[in-house]
Amino acid sequence: MDAAHLVARHGGALDRRRLHELGATDHDLRRALRAGSLNRPRRGWYSTWDERDPRFRAMRVGGRLTGISAVAALGGWVLGRHALHVAVPVNAARLRSQWRRDIRRSDARDDAVVVHWVAPAHDRGSTTGIVDLPEAIELVCRTEIAEQAIAVLDWVRRTGRLDRIELAELREKLGPLRWLIDASVENCDSLPESLARTRLRAAGVQVSSQVGFTDGLEHIDLVLEGAVAVEVDGDEHHRERFEVDRARDLAITRVGLHAVRPSARQVFTRWPAVQAALVRALRERGILVVLHNSGVEQVGRPATRRESAPPGLHQRGTPELWRRARAG
Repeated sequence: MDAAHLVARHGGALDRRRLHELGATDHDLRRALRAGSLNRPRRGWYSTWDERDPRFRAMRVGGRLTGISAVAALGGWVLGRHALHVAVPVNAARLRSQWRRDIRRSDARDDAVVVHWVAPAHDRGSTTGIVDLPEAIELVCRTEIAEQAIAVLDWVRRTGRLDRIELAELREKLGPLRWLIDASVENCDSLPESLARTRLRAAGVQVSSQVGFTDGLEHIDLVLEGAVAVEVDGDEHHRERFEVDRARDLAITRVGLHAVRPSARQVFTRWPAVQAALVRALRERGILVVLHNSGVEQVGRPATRRESAPPGLHQRGTPELWRRARAG
């Protein structure tokens, strides 16, 4: 029997007892290990994943990917690098380094692993190496900075990864952190767009997302104070994309808005410069913006009704400083 094929069909990881139940013999397993088609992350477990795969490393530690690590493994919107977040049953023993199963975790140096203790039967029967998505997202909301949590929620809603019932259940579990769901949207197109929207709202700017217009425009990524249109460029540099973007800029100008087009890299690495340019564009449109240290503290325009940001979004200026309190 092809043991590797059997493991792959069941999600990528199986324990020895389950493999025997499915008809694989110890000889089949040894042959697959010698051929390199199976790896062994822990005693009694067999996997088709590469040893560098985060799922394999989490299993080697003694659990499954959770939180931001689970979201990253599923292709979610994740900013920067993170430690390996692993859900481990409270009755688990002999935790290991993520890199070598012959080294106990207590002896590992700079292992960059965050263990989250869960119920004893939490990973029973698990074959995917990842906790359920609602569980992972709840942990993201409780442990990551606000802009990262909102970006993950934007991704979840954009891709339909959670249905309305699951979102309602998540809202109930989050309690005072439910405002993070309220701050997310279902029509955000990318991580840099999500970050720009959240940061600007945190600074006190009124931001509308994915605004539809006539004049050939399908939508505009962000509109600030009804006056400045922000289109966040991706990593595409093809000439065809360039022509499309220039046509969009012309259309934005025809509908009476000021067009600003920062790149994704600029949003990630040069946000103060991007924000300063947007503030200047607002001022050019007659919208008074007062800067103070970390960002926009006050935006004023007479006769314009302003939307209030979700509770907590105005704390201490820039979103990089936010840390969501762990629910007790």
